[in-house]
Amino acid sequence: MPRNSRRAVLAGLALCLAATTVACSSSDTGKTSASGPVEIEYWAWADAQPVVDKFNATHTDIKVKLVKQADLPTTATGLRNAVAAGSAIPCLAQNFGDVPALLAEGLLADVTDYLKPAESKFYPASLKGAQVQGRYYGIPTGTGPTFMMVNRAAYDKYGVPVPKTWDDVIAAGKALKPHGVQVMNLAGEDPSTLVNLVTQAGGTWYSAQDDAWKVDFLSPESVASANILQQLVDNDLVANQTYQDRPALIAYFDQGKMVSLPTSTWQLTNYELNFKKTIGNWQPVDLPQFAGATKFATPAHGGALLVPKGCQHLKEASEVGIWMNTTKDGVDATFDKATGSYAWPGAMPDPSPWVDAAVPQKLFGSHRSEAKPVILKASRSGVDNWVVGPNYTGVFKELQDQWAQAVTKKITFRQLLENMQKFTVDDLKAKGVNVAS
Repeated sequence: MPRNSRRAVLAGLALCLAATTVACSSSDTGKTSASGPVEIEYWAWADAQPVVDKFNATHTDIKVKLVKQADLPTTATGLRNAVAAGSAIPCLAQNFGDVPALLAEGLLADVTDYLKPAESKFYPASLKGAQVQGRYYGIPTGTGPTFMMVNRAAYDKYGVPVPKTWDDVIAAGKALKPHGVQVMNLAGEDPSTLVNLVTQAGGTWYSAQDDAWKVDFLSPESVASANILQQLVDNDLVANQTYQDRPALIAYFDQGKMVSLPTSTWQLTNYELNFKKTIGNWQPVDLPQFAGATKFATPAHGGALLVPKGCQHLKEASEVGIWMNTTKDGVDATFDKATGSYAWPGAMPDPSPWVDAAVPQKLFGSHRSEAKPVILKASRSGVDNWVVGPNYTGVFKELQDQWAQAVTKKITFRQLLENMQKFTVDDLKAKGVNVAS
């Protein structure tokens, strides 16, 4: 491919960001076998057998073979080894990273020709999670809706209004502090709150400009997000309970000493099963917004069902993935009898048929009826301006270190952004990647 046909750059071994229709991945015959249906091997650590069985029962030209994986790390290692060896490569794999970073490793196939005709079947915000420079390297899966649940009993006890903006969250934290109550939790190892705030504000840290990457950790959206976090930390309004000890974390949430949780549907069942003291005290509410925002927004950076490089049946693999993520049969097959819920249909334009099953019976008490409109509003308001750069895996590790220092007041959040700007630019240059000034 001519160098001037590319709109972005190589990173690591192979980051093919083609502006033409020429694929920078494996070829695909697109033909079914004369001796029978095409077999698509699917690697997943989740319990995907019911979905596979449903597909196989309703299709004759394609059959899916599930190869159960032990966990995410096992899947990642196995796929990297298979692609490197050029043999025993599956055609679908459960996601274990961001598409641009995995493409940079040379792990993914270009399935644009098969996804483009099906774009209308997907919720628009879900599409970007499977793209690099407008081309598809997986099947969009979307993400769960982001909203907030508050311990309404605690808010009412101390006469504090439920926050509608992030400035309100800060004000609520100051009002709750004299009572020994913290308004939110910022785990020291998890910078996702910062990432989600920047995404919600419409920002991103990377963008592609012709043959170079532009890095901007000091964008207005990033600075506004950092200012919110700085006020929460400076005024000692937040807890720093780790996610690494999940039982201890849940027990802490259940004490009534931390009263606001940004959350999503997949977390609700866990709270329902494990909250003992505060069950029924929680209320689902809209995610707080930035003051002065002209449009309600929630962060919705989605993912993808991966199509590995080396798959010999890209057309059929794409057909399977599209069916899994955009059909009623595909979503219904994810039903979990133990929880009574479905995998969240983040790629579906209308997830409303599955919302009731996502809402636990007891967690929200008298506020349970409010959950469905809150969840649907969050789902329909998802924004995804987030661009994952070619070195984001290493950048995120550095971000975790910087975040740990910021939430413990060793550095400011402004310094975090400045440090990440320098680290990211230096790292890209060290890898031979062009960086726009």
